[in-house]
Amino acid sequence: MEFSAQQIAQFVGGTVEGNGEACVNTFAKIEEGVEGALSFYYDPKFEPYVYQTRSTVLLVPKSFQPAQPVQATLVRVDDPRMAIGQLLNLYESMKPKRTGIDPLAYVAPTAKVGKDVYLAPFAAVGDNAVIGDGTALHPHATVGANAKVGKDCILYANATVYHDCLVGDRCILHAGAVVGADGFGFAPNADGYEKIPQIGIAILEDDVEMGANACVDRATMGATIIHRGVKIDNLVQVGHNVEVGSHTVLCAQVGIAGSTKVGEWCTITGQVGIAGHLTVADHTTVGAHAGVAGKVRKPGQTLMGYPAIDSKVWSRSVAVFKTLPDMAKQLRELQKEVEKLKSGKIE
Repeated sequence: MEFSAQQIAQFVGGTVEGNGEACVNTFAKIEEGVEGALSFYYDPKFEPYVYQTRSTVLLVPKSFQPAQPVQATLVRVDDPRMAIGQLLNLYESMKPKRTGIDPLAYVAPTAKVGKDVYLAPFAAVGDNAVIGDGTALHPHATVGANAKVGKDCILYANATVYHDCLVGDRCILHAGAVVGADGFGFAPNADGYEKIPQIGIAILEDDVEMGANACVDRATMGATIIHRGVKIDNLVQVGHNVEVGSHTVLCAQVGIAGSTKVGEWCTITGQVGIAGHLTVADHTTVGAHAGVAGKVRKPGQTLMGYPAIDSKVWSRSVAVFKTLPDMAKQLRELQKEVEKLKSGKIE
């Protein structure tokens, strides 16, 4: 597939500066540009590459003013990152989709499989399961009994949707992702721990994406719910009966304990832990490694640290931490002076 700079500009709503007939047939990072490639520039620290890149076409912000001559044809847009995302989606959509059921795939006699579905070797669809039109199951992907997977979904190798669970349209489950494994429910007794049956389900609404080896547990009773448009990174754990609001992002190694409700449009960054039975307000951002131990009632906050507090307060606190040993030494010396004053032994 080949596109001209003018065609690209029309698609992303940009303007061409240079040769509008310049054509590209691949994508490349600006620092690794090659002839025939499309790259993008948005961060000032990469500006030297604007003048060095061998890419044929370059997406740049409308406000960008080159300090040196640029060899590439420029397409000026409002947001180069959004524009490159649109173009990558276009490129991906034009790839031919595989369809058909491989002889080595297993489909239960009572299962319902829609049109233009692809079932790779060793994919498995259980009793009474439903697979929507245009969905693809890659090798060893499994959809359990009575589960439903919507239209145009992709389940990569070893992704698993447990029995009775529901997955909406246009969802992507990367390799090893699991929807509906048992929630972590055990009752201690004299002999150890008695397992509490997890009889609920897990629900993924439309346009949810789960990274590799991410897990959304089924509910003890009722449902664990991941609302529309949520994006879940690799190695994320979502506990039983959790509810995650629409368009929230859960980054790598986030863990959310049972029965917590996370609001809409939240950004929970890497290795954050959120305790159970809490609520987190809409538009909350939690910085990396933070621990949320109490309810977050006010929307729009940025939190950091453990326990997670306002990021500005946390930053000021961190600045003090490195002086604590000297402060402790000074405090001990002051205590000695006070004891001398009390005893009247002043030198």
